[in-house]
Amino acid sequence: MNASHDFNPVPGVVELLEPGIRRILAPNPSPMTYRGTNTYLVGEGLVAVIDPGPDSPDHLRAVLAALTPTERITQIFVTHSHLDHSPLGAALSRATGAPILAFGNSRAGRSTVMENLAKTGLTAGGEGVDPDFAPHEILRDNETVEAGDRSLTALWTPGHFGNHLSFAVGDAVFSGDHVMGWATSLVSPPDGDLTDFMASTRRLATRNDRVFYPGHGAPVHQPAERALWLLDHRRSREAQILERLGPEGSDIETLTRAIYTDVPAALLPAAFRNVFAHLIDLHGKNMVATEPHLSHDARYYLR
Repeated sequence: MNASHDFNPVPGVVELLEPGIRRILAPNPSPMTYRGTNTYLVGEGLVAVIDPGPDSPDHLRAVLAALTPTERITQIFVTHSHLDHSPLGAALSRATGAPILAFGNSRAGRSTVMENLAKTGLTAGGEGVDPDFAPHEILRDNETVEAGDRSLTALWTPGHFGNHLSFAVGDAVFSGDHVMGWATSLVSPPDGDLTDFMASTRRLATRNDRVFYPGHGAPVHQPAERALWLLDHRRSREAQILERLGPEGSDIETLTRAIYTDVPAALLPAAFRNVFAHLIDLHGKNMVATEPHLSHDARYYLR
């Protein structure tokens, strides 16, 4: 399941996806964001925004211009606080008076293992963290919020990021960066946690949803099938890691280069992070040991 070149919307142009759901693509394409970040407008009249996007004056103007003369933004929902999803929320809130709602700041939702790794000096890689993110309202798992003529239910789906929320609106789920169709989700410790990712993906796979609207790329029209595929994909990566560890053990860089043989050099750091995430998960399941201790530069052995 690779990126579809058929998905190529024009940044800044509002598109109607279905009644009451519009999408505006932010102008921030990259290897990590695909065509750019999807900002969604939910509802008519009283409008909720999901994922305002990067700090871009052009994107702010596009979001405001998408409203009809009788519409106003009442709430700004953020799936997670990576730099491509949350920073524009502050400017959009100032422009509209709408509060920002999210699970918490950029450290919220971290597991104890990830907190301990962060204390050792490990920083995240990949998409970049919004360090100043501070929502006006904190959402709990399964909390439902009325947004105009729609109800949004927050689903805490940590894994890609500790504070990651998905939002259910009827039989549609705005899945952020947790489940996408164009690529697998980056899991980059200490902000990404594979143990949490697998649990959250299993949760989404058991739902009976019609469609997922992801943070990047086209809608996912077979969401349960995609979630199950992601689980299988991660299990296959785990099997590759265990096979290549062997009795003599290995470091993460050697494992990464042995497994990701067809990945461009520019994406190897992200692959390194994914392998590290798997090793942390395997260590937690008591399937691997480390020397001298759990870290990105340790040597790993089969137990």
